[in-house]
Formats: sequence, structure tokens, C-alpha cells
Amino acid sequence: MADRVGLCYAALVTVGGLVGFAKAGSVTSLAAGLLFGLLSALGAYLHNTWISLGASGTVAAVMGVRFLGSFKLMPAGFMMVLSLLMVLKILTATTKRL
Repeated sequence: MADRVGLCYAALVTVGGLVGFAKAGSVTSLAAGLLFGLLSALGAYLHNTWISLGASGTVAAVMGVRFLGSFKLMPAGFMMVLSLLMVLKILTATTKRL
């Protein structure tokens, strides 16, 4: 069975990219949202720690840089926190399996 939290995270990343495109016309947001949403969903579905960690870690880093540049809670701060929580979830689940 797929990781439900991971799939919800993937859906939020994808929706975030779609909203960024709809509101600001940002093709970069659309492409990044679709790419990292797909990678997150794939990692969650396959229970692949490395794909999930890579996708959520990258989103956390990129959104963290954007947040530090603007100090705007939405969307950068929200996605940074959400992605960091996802990274922590993945890491704690991995250490429990060891």
C-alpha cells in the first residue's frame, strides 16, 4: 500500500504548481510543481526513500531560499515547513526500519 502522507504531500506540491501558474502565469511553478509532485507521488507509491527524500529535500531547499529572500509565508514559507516536515517523516521512518 502506498504512503498516504506522501501522496497527500505530492498532491499539495502539484496543486501549488498549478496555483502558481493560474495566479501569476509562472510556467516555472507549473513545471516544478508537476515534476516534484510526480516524483513525490512515485516515491510514496514505491516506498522509495531516496526518491521521496530527494524530492521533498529539494522543495524544502528551494522554498527555503525563496522564503529567506522574501519572508512571505505563502507560498514559500508554507511549502518550506511542509517539505521539512516531510523530510523529517521520511528520516524517522527510515531509522525505525534499521
